[in-house]
Amino acid sequence: MGHRIRILIASPLGEVIAKPLEAAYDDVMVEVATDQDEFVRGIAGRVRFDVVTADLIWNRPSMEWTFDGLDVIDALRHADRLAPVLLATQGHSMERDHLEEARLRPEVSGVIAKSDGMMSLMSAIRTVALGQRLTATEQLSMRRPPLYELFVGRRGHTAARLAGAIASGNAADSASLAAAAKVSPNTANKLTSHYLGPIITQRREHDDRLPLTQATVYRWCGLHARYIVSWCRRHGHSDVLGELPH
Repeated sequence: MGHRIRILIASPLGEVIAKPLEAAYDDVMVEVATDQDEFVRGIAGRVRFDVVTADLIWNRPSMEWTFDGLDVIDALRHADRLAPVLLATQGHSMERDHLEEARLRPEVSGVIAKSDGMMSLMSAIRTVALGQRLTATEQLSMRRPPLYELFVGRRGHTAARLAGAIASGNAADSASLAAAAKVSPNTANKLTSHYLGPIITQRREHDDRLPLTQATVYRWCGLHARYIVSWCRRHGHSDVLGELPH
């Protein structure tokens, strides 16, 4: 018997994909992880998979704020079980920040939209499993730098902590922001002028004809909340998040 392609499908609906995939190809072995615990158990101390396909945003209310496709990549790295990753998107605008980071991660061999259909998804999984990369069909605008590249360095990490405290609902004013982000009151007061304001401006997400206020920054954090929370969670800053939204 020749080598069987080992595939791990990380998705709440993984079984829906696994059965037709196994029926279509006789040389594949498919395992499914429908939540974070199953995924961690599925890779711990195991032979590396030929491909891991994962939802970019997990369509399960209990997991939207706690686990996503970027966590999958980091978990593979931490377990020393790196494998080519194929990410599946739902096409929602809330995925954009995640997608901007995913396209910069060397572990990602392709991104496919679920709306392309089951056959396209199964074909993409097999293509990546055989060591090939998918040709990018969607070019994201490069006019704005991704948050993944802006949350770097000391100032970037401070900006992310401030954003995380706001995005998770753990801060409502400068005093509570300083406490939640564990920064000085002076740093919290510079939220708009030194930390998040410049990021919003650099990404061209503010009308220059209007004042850039604290309320504007808080609204911006809400719009990017899922990615900000994900970034903080994955980079050791979970302490700023408090009780996550449900």
